[in-house]
Amino acid sequence: MTDRILDLSAEPAMLRAENDQLCIRRGEIEIARTPLAELAAVLLTHPQVTCTQPALAGILRYGGAVIVCGPDSLPVGLMLPLVGHSTHTERVKAQAACPRPRAKRLWQQIVRAKIAAQSALLRDLHGHDAGLCEMVRTVRSGDSTFVESRAAQRYWPLLFDDPAFVRRREVPDQNRYLNYGYAVLRAIVGRALVATGLHPALGLHHHNRYDPFALAADLMEPLRPCVDRMVCEVVGCFGRDAALQRNVKTALLEPLLGRWSDGAEARTLFDWSARLAQSLVTALTGENARLLLPGELIPAGAADAQG
Repeated sequence: MTDRILDLSAEPAMLRAENDQLCIRRGEIEIARTPLAELAAVLLTHPQVTCTQPALAGILRYGGAVIVCGPDSLPVGLMLPLVGHSTHTERVKAQAACPRPRAKRLWQQIVRAKIAAQSALLRDLHGHDAGLCEMVRTVRSGDSTFVESRAAQRYWPLLFDDPAFVRRREVPDQNRYLNYGYAVLRAIVGRALVATGLHPALGLHHHNRYDPFALAADLMEPLRPCVDRMVCEVVGCFGRDAALQRNVKTALLEPLLGRWSDGAEARTLFDWSARLAQSLVTALTGENARLLLPGELIPAGAADAQG
């Protein structure tokens, strides 16, 4: 599968499936065709985009995700395939049977990796990390002392060099960019989980009864700073109050679809997510206690320039 994201936001379109391809029409004119197997995600953003049932089924059958956006261009819903692996049932049973102490130890690893990535990003951008590096080793099993929350209180104001900044989904500033980027990242991680045979609703830490993608919310945590990095660049280029128009979304999406380096190797976020999901399978079954969590990830081009 090619890691391609199709964002239908600029103009009205009609989507239909034909010969294992997604056909995009505008009125009576066909404007594009894309093999369904190449689609990682399709964002239905423009209010006059319509999609046939075979088109939706085809995208999902080939392992792609469908993201539906609201009037503000922000995602409001996500569709993922139900079955993506030959041992799906077996692995879902392992998820459901995971002992709580094991889940809490895995969450500890995730929180430590997230704070370490936030620390590295702050050092890259501002030369210091407000003490986040020292906080990493204080994270206990299950993050029982809420280090993640305390780290966030230091992280967000420093990230945007704005003491008043607070991470709130509904605020019409750079929070909108974060919402959009995280929704795409959630789809990337969700697709990796399904492809590995895991069910995205059965989380390690997140257990909101109304969230069908709790596990995706768990595993995307260490990758969030990748989105944060790109949002900082977008704010630098367009300001924090720019509308989520095509140029802004392109500036967010294109780097996220590129290769990201941890200093040793460069992979796409799809690849990093798939490797992390596969390591979670072995952790859930007790074969291995450690998750394959990446270190600091930076765009491969920037890593090459630093080297």
